[in-house]
Amino acid sequence: MKTDLSKTISVIIPARNEAASIAHVIAELVALNNLTGSPLFHEIVVADNGSTDATGDIAAAAGAKVVYVKEAGYGHACWQAVQATEGEILLFVDGDGAAVATQAYSLLSAIDAGADLVIGVRQHIASQSMNWPQVIGNRLACALVRMIWRAPITDLGPYRAIRRDCFNQLNMQDRHYGWTIEMQVLAYAQGFCVQEVPVSWQARLAGQSKISGTVSGVLGAAHGILGMIAKLWWREHRDHLRYQNDNPLKKNLLRRKTHGAMLPFITSSSIPANHKPSFTTQPTTTNSTYHN
Repeated sequence: MKTDLSKTISVIIPARNEAASIAHVIAELVALNNLTGSPLFHEIVVADNGSTDATGDIAAAAGAKVVYVKEAGYGHACWQAVQATEGEILLFVDGDGAAVATQAYSLLSAIDAGADLVIGVRQHIASQSMNWPQVIGNRLACALVRMIWRAPITDLGPYRAIRRDCFNQLNMQDRHYGWTIEMQVLAYAQGFCVQEVPVSWQARLAGQSKISGTVSGVLGAAHGILGMIAKLWWREHRDHLRYQNDNPLKKNLLRRKTHGAMLPFITSSSIPANHKPSFTTQPTTTNSTYHN
């Protein structure tokens, strides 16, 4: 289903050594149109996070704006790319070709229907696209978030869309592998409308995964994600205790309101199956390079 969006959309692609796949990823995104036949995206920004191959040059040649990010880290790449964008909606896509470009319509349709943050939940997973440590780690992290914050989260999928004004309110702090889970927990915590939509997940087109491809990658991702859960829990636990100490007469009332949970959460209702989004874009052609 094509989309006709009234807001400008910026695509953000964090990439490191994705020379073999980045042109294909960009080409598939560029090919997407809205209902008027105009390009769906206002701009495509690739964050080259210390590539030792020609990822940045190839991305620029394919028509993307390239941001060179020296600091290593998934969150660093995403953050710096956001600073270089103009769109009212941010669409995050990995540069390895695992995401299906046309399913961006599903994420953006959910935004059009009222969601603030939309997560592409990986339900149709190709063989070898995720190894068992990734699958188990993802499930464990989601289970911990459901248990601690009672947030109905089922995946930390990197294929996601968020309204820029909502993103700005999150005040994201993580610059590594905790980026995705921090975004989701903070969005629920601040009462944003969060929607999950099913997406397919393909095997990467080429190269080696930065997470599953090495032991250090797996351990680094686990440390980043679980560490972020611990940080968020402690931050809210600390604020919870501070509030009780500052307001002793409200201690019991606060306990009753939260029922033991640290934060209230608001979930979105399902989107009607017959919903047709109404967005239009004001496309521009970009082929520039930004150095951080």
